[in-house]
Amino acid sequence: MINIKFVLNVVGVILMLVGGLMLIPTIYSAINGFKDAGTIGLASLITIISGFLLWAIFRKAKKNIGKREGYLIVTLAWVSISIFCALPYYICGMIPTLSSAVFESVSGLTTTGASVINDIESMPRGILLWRSMTQWIGGMGIIVLTVAIFPLLGIGGVELFVAEAPGPTTSKIHPRIKETSKRLWGIYVMLTTILAIILYFEGMTLYDACNHALTTVATGGFSTKNASIAHFNNPVIQYTIAAFMLVAGINYTLIYYSLKGKFTRVWKSDEFKGYLKLLTLAITAMTIGIMINTDNSLEESFRAGLFQVISLVTTTGFVTADYTSWHPTLTLLCFALLFTGACAGSTAGGIKIIRHTVFTKNAFLEFKRLLHPNSLIRLRIDDHLVAPRVLTHVLVFLLLYLMVFAVGTMVMSFILADFQDPLLTAAGAVATTLGNVGPAIGQLGPLDNFAQVPESGKWVLSMIMIMGRLELFSFLILFTPYFYRTH
Repeated sequence: MINIKFVLNVVGVILMLVGGLMLIPTIYSAINGFKDAGTIGLASLITIISGFLLWAIFRKAKKNIGKREGYLIVTLAWVSISIFCALPYYICGMIPTLSSAVFESVSGLTTTGASVINDIESMPRGILLWRSMTQWIGGMGIIVLTVAIFPLLGIGGVELFVAEAPGPTTSKIHPRIKETSKRLWGIYVMLTTILAIILYFEGMTLYDACNHALTTVATGGFSTKNASIAHFNNPVIQYTIAAFMLVAGINYTLIYYSLKGKFTRVWKSDEFKGYLKLLTLAITAMTIGIMINTDNSLEESFRAGLFQVISLVTTTGFVTADYTSWHPTLTLLCFALLFTGACAGSTAGGIKIIRHTVFTKNAFLEFKRLLHPNSLIRLRIDDHLVAPRVLTHVLVFLLLYLMVFAVGTMVMSFILADFQDPLLTAAGAVATTLGNVGPAIGQLGPLDNFAQVPESGKWVLSMIMIMGRLELFSFLILFTPYFYRTH
């Protein structure tokens, strides 16, 4: 029997925490005399009261938790906070429909960065600060889920790793989950603070610097400007944000080891090396392609290619140029990057480099096994044997990912039937939301947004964003008959 009372009790606590965080933009707007202070304050009050009622009603629930309760807590918490985080948008009236408000909220919390707002710069400053905060909350939420909850459930990128293999586990930084979470939060806050200070001294206003620091370190991609990072037209700012996006896409365990001076452990990571190789190859190809097909100088081509590639691979979604206007081959390369993702244990979404590494290495070993059928040839990651169950997990995940992409594309192509190129636009929309990236291709490219998507399409894409951010399994398992069987 599923302990639903305890699940709702935990969701209530999470809602109270989220409601409390809404007070930050409320206070900011109140101090500066902005009219949206009352709007965000009302949303905060509703969220806190709702969470308190859930906590109070079910506070005497038994505190036993199994895998079923864990899955329910993860999924219901994300769905619940997505709805309540949409309240500031909906109450203020700047995003008039519930579907659009929830889409913006889900996009923030999942750090996707796709938006339905046509004129971002006309939005109240407190609302924009809350919008950036949702990405910052969601970014670290994934890290904490990865370290604290996913290992208990045996799902996600964590399942790929054993002993000292890459990726976060409850014993990788510190044997206690609480201490591990504190260290990760410390790194997260430190990176955000450092970036905000740097951006301020590079010419951004304090407000813009803080907002972009929040969304960069979270690999989210929300900006306070309509043109995203291209608005600033400052190479130094673009290089700085690119550097921090790259760091944010690294496994936080490896960042911790770097800060401790244990660089050998970093360079021994097959995933980290694969991450750098992918970025190097993609940036080189993009730079050459831009130089051939545009009038940009070498530095301009390199900077544009560097920024777009890192932004797409880390699933941040910031843009400094319209990559769909360069050349069809470069557009196709950008579309392919939507399926990569950065390192597991980072704030990035997507498939993750470690899965690609495991799949690629095993594929090459399969050729060797064909030539030596009687030999015992095992896959190793970081000099550690990978269990057969992990290989199965990777293959099933990749297959599920492609199936969700295919089905989602069919559904969205039907919904987007009135678009100029519904199939291409649908494929881009599903790929970018499933990978939690942001910009897509077709009529939802870097210079467009998702306001034009029909209401039904926004609900579908919102579900896909949550599904992708929760590593598919923890979401889809709720729809299997096995989940509800006691034996």
